[in-house]
Amino acid sequence: AQSRMKRLAKLAGTEAVRAEHALHISFDAPPKLPFSLIRLNHVDAGYRAAAPREGDEHLPGEPSSARGDVTILRNVSFGLEAGDRVALLGPNGAGKSTLVKTLVGELPILAGERNVHNDLRVGYFAQHTVESLRAGATPMDHLRDIAPEASTQDMRSFLGRWYFSGQRAFQNVDVFSGGERARLALALIAWRKPNVLLLDEPTNHLDLDMREALAEALADFDGAIVLVSHDRHLIGLVSETFWRVADGRVESFDGDLDEYAAWLSARANKSAEVAREPAAAPSPVADSTVGGSRARPRTDPQVGRRQQKLAKLEEQMESVAAELAMLEGQLAAPDLYAAQPGELARVTRRHATVREAHEALEAEWLALYGELQAG
Repeated sequence: AQSRMKRLAKLAGTEAVRAEHALHISFDAPPKLPFSLIRLNHVDAGYRAAAPREGDEHLPGEPSSARGDVTILRNVSFGLEAGDRVALLGPNGAGKSTLVKTLVGELPILAGERNVHNDLRVGYFAQHTVESLRAGATPMDHLRDIAPEASTQDMRSFLGRWYFSGQRAFQNVDVFSGGERARLALALIAWRKPNVLLLDEPTNHLDLDMREALAEALADFDGAIVLVSHDRHLIGLVSETFWRVADGRVESFDGDLDEYAAWLSARANKSAEVAREPAAAPSPVADSTVGGSRARPRTDPQVGRRQQKLAKLEEQMESVAAELAMLEGQLAAPDLYAAQPGELARVTRRHATVREAHEALEAEWLALYGELQAG
């Protein structure tokens, strides 16, 4: 009840703005909303570097590093309860998406325990959610995939609430804009009536009106929310607590967004100073990506070539990470949101592009690192 009152207080100051927007979407109340939803206890989170070989056996308490796993976050204890509204803060590549995927269950835990309630119903949005929309299919086709028993009228009425009305519900998604595809992905999540929303950059492709509509819908949502976003307005309206993901750790952050922006700027400046030193320390990008683990030198020529490629990838990741840090600084600055809407859209689009490039390089780095570890 107190959480609901806080959200209403936040919305009270935006009534005039809300009245100007014609777009209104909503997430229906979940059928069940248990108190304790997800709990991570002393979890190591990351990626399996290589599939276990036949005959390999690992003890339950064996450290993930001993199995050749790529650990990004260590000893994470994080709980999500009914009404929680958490924003994850931290530099790119630090593991925010890894934490979300671990909460969803998309990534298996490397150590520790993940406990979920039997009535947990997750709504998960990420970039690949938009990309996974079936080519050649319509919004009605996608809804039939997840609700074959629903009537055509119910599906059309629901899609109309998400602005896919009339013949738009029967159009091929291949001709949709990025914003329309993102809106459809969110609609498919809303249909399932989740009691937990895990949202990784949900506004990247949305225009300003739909961003405002999503912020209002999330502020009214009765379930729990975990949000990763660079949209300060969205975070400020929706989130009540902050958790910082950095340096392989997940910890509560008691400051506000301005204090976080100051911390992020100081961190970026420190990294830039280290990078300018003649005898620089091992790659900070690689260290933060895999919790400080680095491939062991080998004498085999093929291994040597892989290590050279690994080093080249690290250089590319450093360059991309530097641009990401700059863009994050811009997105964290309040002045950008007072500027022309076109400038905000330009920075947001560029950030999405660079972030995807960083994730692709990171995936390639992890795969190559796994090959080196597997021998």
